[in-house]
Amino acid sequence: MRIVDLADAEARPRRIAVGEFDGVHVGHREVIAGSDTVLTFEPHPLFVVRPEAAPKLLTSLELKAELIEQLGVDELVVIRFDERFAQQSPGEFIDRVLVWQLGATHVSVGENFRFGHRAVGDAALLAADQRFATRVVPLVEAGGELVSSSRIRALIASGEVESAARLLGGTFRLRGEVVHGDQRGRTLGFPTANLLPDQRLMCPGHGVYACRVGERAAAVSIGVRPTFETGRGLLVEVYLLDFEGDLYGQVLTVEFVARLRGERWFASAEALIQQMHADVRRTRELIGQ
Repeated sequence: MRIVDLADAEARPRRIAVGEFDGVHVGHREVIAGSDTVLTFEPHPLFVVRPEAAPKLLTSLELKAELIEQLGVDELVVIRFDERFAQQSPGEFIDRVLVWQLGATHVSVGENFRFGHRAVGDAALLAADQRFATRVVPLVEAGGELVSSSRIRALIASGEVESAARLLGGTFRLRGEVVHGDQRGRTLGFPTANLLPDQRLMCPGHGVYACRVGERAAAVSIGVRPTFETGRGLLVEVYLLDFEGDLYGQVLTVEFVARLRGERWFASAEALIQQMHADVRRTRELIGQ
């Protein structure tokens, strides 16, 4: 898949799906279906027009691109969203971006898509334009509830990664660089890779999770490690099952399969170790290693 900035995109006939597509969930996939080009925004427009209301995101642009590529899309066009772009009227967006710059023949959006200055443009305005065909996709339901990025964020925040996966159409992923920690996991017999996640992105609620890192199973702890005084804030600790080696400086992608338990305080290191053994056994059962 080709990834280009809007300014570098050459005009040609395109079937375009337009949206923020944070998470690339099952509703987004319906919008994207049949399109050869996806048009998205970076950063999320709220970070520019209402930063106090900007959410933590489900996907970085890098991960979003990977998920979109898996849908068979030929091209991802990225609008570098800034205050100047935010001032465009809906008509200017249609004329300058969709028609003149990108040569849209078909445009696909979700029914709640808004665009242009003060978000006054909507799907009906697109459908009224005769220069391209417009496909307006109704909101998608899964398990009796509407699928939305905000709903998925709420599930992730509460640790409900299995419910989130049903709405996403796949496991929630967290990506981060392995950094040096205080080596406490090693002293307990469970050496962990400590991740430094992007603070702009969602992180599952405190607890212990059964995960995959590539083809390998991992037990992952997220929290503040209440049994010990760390003073380090949020910790993401990845214990790769049956692995020995140095991961410092590497970037890991963690796929959250299931929540094993909430974060707990233990009266002793021995009690914690016993529970960690149980967590690893359960992870093996769930991941199949």
